[in-house]
Amino acid sequence: MIDQTSRVTQIIGFLLLPGFSLMSYASATEPLRAANLLAGQALYDVRPISVDGTAVVSSSGAIIPCQRLDRSVLNIIFVCAGGNPASQGSPALSAALRRLSRNGVRIGGISGGPYLLAAAGLLDGRDFTVHWEHAAAIVEAFPQLSPRQARFVLDGNRISCGGGVAPLDMMHALISERMGADFARRVSDWYLHTAVAEPLAPQRASTAERFGVSHPVLLNMLEKMEAAIEQPLDRSQMAVYAGVSKRHLDRLFSEHLNASYSDAYRKFRLTHARRLLQQSPLSISEIAFATGFSSAAHLSRCYSGLFGRSPKKDRA
Repeated sequence: MIDQTSRVTQIIGFLLLPGFSLMSYASATEPLRAANLLAGQALYDVRPISVDGTAVVSSSGAIIPCQRLDRSVLNIIFVCAGGNPASQGSPALSAALRRLSRNGVRIGGISGGPYLLAAAGLLDGRDFTVHWEHAAAIVEAFPQLSPRQARFVLDGNRISCGGGVAPLDMMHALISERMGADFARRVSDWYLHTAVAEPLAPQRASTAERFGVSHPVLLNMLEKMEAAIEQPLDRSQMAVYAGVSKRHLDRLFSEHLNASYSDAYRKFRLTHARRLLQQSPLSISEIAFATGFSSAAHLSRCYSGLFGRSPKKDRA
């Protein structure tokens, strides 16, 4: 790899998978373009790449021309994936990523990209993150891994980022790593990016903001519900956990969420099931088990009642 402190052009590839997020891609590549302009020289050579060299269509329909992965000489490569990254991997892609890693290329993943790094065995024993929407799928597929809830993580020759606008923060860190904090600040100012987030800043709004509630006991219960999906707590267990009576528990859910405890919990679990259906290769029976339902049939009945169509149709 080229010395990070040198002014030699650093070649950075972005391996685009169909349905990748255009916002994530732009947030990652535009700071590099600005760095070249502000430095008055080509600090970075940005190369969109696909496995076979054909153009790739983003989630918004934008078409990006690409060069072939096997013809690229790189210092860093970022795998950019969205949608269902589990369906986009292949033995050939995994082998190519492992080969790049052996050759000293720094490997990164953006949004759903870390899933494909995990499939290639490149995240074992590593600190990493992934977009919160893909976290459930990666944990179910690779139980030895534990993604961090962070905007981005730099772990030596592994880089991971949650996507969205978080690559702006990640690129600030990478440019600072190579060119110094003052220069990185000039790049961020170029994009009016005045509030650069720390790596461990949250990816999502707080529970209070997402549910529009502020009652501390109810918030504590909601956070527990989100964390206990596979083995949900019944009403009595939750009341003991929260230190309230069952009657008071019922009143909190009714007054603040206009729902019963069981209905609110079921919605958590079904939303989680939907995420697994869309982003993991797990069978419907496996997803039922992972979300606390007694059987695939039980999951299907509840799922159809909430979403208006069966899990099978939703996956299709």
